[in-house]
Amino acid sequence: MEKRGLIQRQEATLLDLRSYLFSRQCTLLLFLQRPWEVAQRALELLHGCVQELKLLEVSVPPGALDCWVFLSCLEVLQRIEGCCDRAQIDSNIAHTVGLWSYATEKLKSLGYLCGLVSEQGPNSEDLNRTVDLLAGLGAERPETANTAQSPYKKLKEALSSVEAFEKHYLDLSHATIEMYTSIGRIRSAKFVGKDLAEFYMRKKSPQKAEIYLQGALKNYLAEGWALPITHTRKQLAECQKHLGQIENYLQTSSLLASDRHLTGNEREYFCREILSFASQQAGSPGHKIVLPMHSFAQLRDLHFTPSNAVVHVGGVLSVEITVCSQMPVPVHAEQIAINVHFSIEKNNYRKTAEWLTKHKTANGIVSFPAETSPFPTSQNSLPALELCEMFERSPSDNSLHTTGIICKNVHVLLRKQESGASLEAPSGAALEAGAHVLKCTAVTLEPGPNAITFRTQAKEPGTYTLRQLCASVGPVWFVLPHIYPLVQYDVYSQEPQLHVEPLADSLLAGIPQKVKFTVTTGHYTVKNGDSLQLSNVEAMLILGHEENRAVIYSNMREKASDAALRVQSSDKVTSISLPAAPAYHVIEFELEVLSLPSAPATGGESTVLGMTEPHGKHKDTQKGGHCMATMDHKVSIDCPWSIYSTVISLTFSMPFRTTHSLLSSGTRKYVQVCVQNLSELDFQLSDSHLVDTGDSTDLQLIPLNTESEQRIHSRQAVFFVWELKWTQEPPPSLHCRFSVGFSPASEERLSVSLKPYTYEFQVDNFLTLYSVRAEISPPPGTELCKTGSLCSLEVSITRLSDLSDADKDEALTEREDYFSTKLMYEVVDNSSNWAVCGKSSGVISMPVAARATHRVHMEVMPLFAGYLPLPDVRLFKYLPHHSAHSSQLDADSWIENDSLSVDKHVDDQLDSGSVQSRGSTRSVASSEHKGLPMPRLRALPPGQAFNASAGTQVLVIPSQDDHVLEVSVT
Repeated sequence: MEKRGLIQRQEATLLDLRSYLFSRQCTLLLFLQRPWEVAQRALELLHGCVQELKLLEVSVPPGALDCWVFLSCLEVLQRIEGCCDRAQIDSNIAHTVGLWSYATEKLKSLGYLCGLVSEQGPNSEDLNRTVDLLAGLGAERPETANTAQSPYKKLKEALSSVEAFEKHYLDLSHATIEMYTSIGRIRSAKFVGKDLAEFYMRKKSPQKAEIYLQGALKNYLAEGWALPITHTRKQLAECQKHLGQIENYLQTSSLLASDRHLTGNEREYFCREILSFASQQAGSPGHKIVLPMHSFAQLRDLHFTPSNAVVHVGGVLSVEITVCSQMPVPVHAEQIAINVHFSIEKNNYRKTAEWLTKHKTANGIVSFPAETSPFPTSQNSLPALELCEMFERSPSDNSLHTTGIICKNVHVLLRKQESGASLEAPSGAALEAGAHVLKCTAVTLEPGPNAITFRTQAKEPGTYTLRQLCASVGPVWFVLPHIYPLVQYDVYSQEPQLHVEPLADSLLAGIPQKVKFTVTTGHYTVKNGDSLQLSNVEAMLILGHEENRAVIYSNMREKASDAALRVQSSDKVTSISLPAAPAYHVIEFELEVLSLPSAPATGGESTVLGMTEPHGKHKDTQKGGHCMATMDHKVSIDCPWSIYSTVISLTFSMPFRTTHSLLSSGTRKYVQVCVQNLSELDFQLSDSHLVDTGDSTDLQLIPLNTESEQRIHSRQAVFFVWELKWTQEPPPSLHCRFSVGFSPASEERLSVSLKPYTYEFQVDNFLTLYSVRAEISPPPGTELCKTGSLCSLEVSITRLSDLSDADKDEALTEREDYFSTKLMYEVVDNSSNWAVCGKSSGVISMPVAARATHRVHMEVMPLFAGYLPLPDVRLFKYLPHHSAHSSQLDADSWIENDSLSVDKHVDDQLDSGSVQSRGSTRSVASSEHKGLPMPRLRALPPGQAFNASAGTQVLVIPSQDDHVLEVSVT
């Protein structure tokens, strides 16, 4: 009512007006049983009044406004507690804790203002200010004068002495923290605790302040507030220094020395603190202080030399790391070390051999990810702020009286993150103690990147994993507990090895070709006098030249030296003297090998005789669509580093394929030899010879090739022909040997004489028994044959010799005074130029006597115009069904259903489908008893039947009434 009277007399101040309006609202809200809304409105009123007084620049004595806020908060709380029981108050702390926190804050301000928190206590000026504030409070209101714990009495008591202030401030602070914690507002509780920590630090009680500073710092780290973190760390460093927590203080100092939010002088101060402590303790060895390295320096990258991180036993490995120092001044480190974990894996030799050939890192460089933010949840990782405008208008005239900005997702940004671990706790990193350590002493780390090189000599084979990076500054050790990603290097112990491989894709027999020898010394040191002993193979020569040299390489394929290579050969052994070479080096040299040619590959119906197989294994391989024969030569090599012999195999391909055939011209005989080049090279063939290995005195071999040398290109063939002449009767068979010299077709001549290729074969059936001649006559009254007109075909079969051994078989029949044999003739036209009318085949009884002739007449019709070749006439021996061969019931000798059987083992090339020609019938192929044994046919061996009409052509003119003219040109 006092405020109401002031308003009526127009003597009220702004605060009087606000207080009167708020008191009337509170009375109504209490009558409406809404006491918790009173607390909310009171807090809004107090904040609003403070801001309005500042905006209006209302002059008030220092501390007066804080006293008014403190009293208002406690009076509202006291009024609410007077109308509610304890259970209601405890369940609605969330509504009243704001007033408790605001009152605590204002009491702290009053304590700092009046000198009640300083170490020396209040001075005279502080006491005068306190007296003014107490006088400004005036007399206590009558309604609370009799109350023992009224807000007025609490404030007056708190400002009366240092001890009373401490008691009331601590009570309010602890009560506020407890209330915030009970409702889950841990963040707010930590902020009140930080204020309490500042109070304890001013009261010289750092042991009480530390826990609150740690809690506040933990909250700032969880939320990613960089500047509050820096400020709190500075307070924590001061607290730890007062408490004598050396390890914690040094850790916090290292974090502050690398903090970019501090000035250069401040960073240098904390860095000097570390260096000063290290220098003071350098002379007295004692307990090591282990600190995390992320604040001191950061590992950027690592570079191996050699780049594949594989080195042999005794080899030198270089590891260069780039460390970025976070310190503002140069720091001298007594030692920088990398702890290495050693492990021996199973099949270690196999693994390192694989690494030597396959495993490669990118230039031997391992990059490490940039150091992540020290905040578990930094502001960059939080969701973006969702801000929106807020307007409040008057309900009466809709005028705007309040505006602001609201964050919609504040519950996400300020959510509870108690699980985040504080980085300010002692690191707990332990120094690993092991026998394998890479060290580098007396290193000065300048601010920024620094390159540090470690060198080690491998002693034991196995896998080495880099585990820890440590830097010591006196007794202070900065440790990176785990190097990630995983970094390893391997040390291997290699046995000496010998590899022999041809320089070309394939080796060809008969010409000198280079073979590369590679000696990997491994752990063996090659001395002067060491040599490779190669067992000689009769069919392969190792050729040594004076200009042969061996090159020695280091394990990194860097040329170390070269030396002359000495090769000595005897009947059984070829000795190759090796140059002296250290362990884990490579000796390379090239030698020429020559595989002496044997009989080349054969094909067709040829038969190879006397084909001596060398000390190698023949086999056929398919290459480029041609069948190439190969030979494997196995060579045993004795090495000085082993008591066991090394066996190598060299495969040589036969460059040529040779076939032969027997040609006839009447009774004259010729032998044709075809040499086909299967390789990719061109050769020069010379000195071709064909000799009779049986040394027949009555046989002459007359060569028909006039050129002494012939060039044979890749994938092409060359033919050689000899005519056979006998002064007496020809022998049953002839054994021949064909040989031809060869050399690569190039301008350079080889200094090594090449052994010619030889080819042995047997030729049978030199005797020509029958001559077959065919002749076609035009129809009577015409001069030329016409298409569609029947022409006369006369086939003459003439016996050229008397009885011979070739006739003595089951087809031979003996009569009273002569012998005869049964032959079957067959006229076929595979080109389909003629239509044979009537019988196209038949069986004749041929007398076995010289000049005996049998003629057969038939009609044929030309189907096309032009020069047409004559149809083919084939002869077969006709074997009766009661012969010895036909008595066996097999598929080759028995036949059914109007067909004749031909011996497959005699003539594989006979096409049974060609026996029936166009328009022809087989009169002899019928049988009255199907399924019974039938006669068989046997083809005459090559050379016994000579076709005198081969190549003959007949002119056929088209008919005059043909509208479509088809002409065959052959």
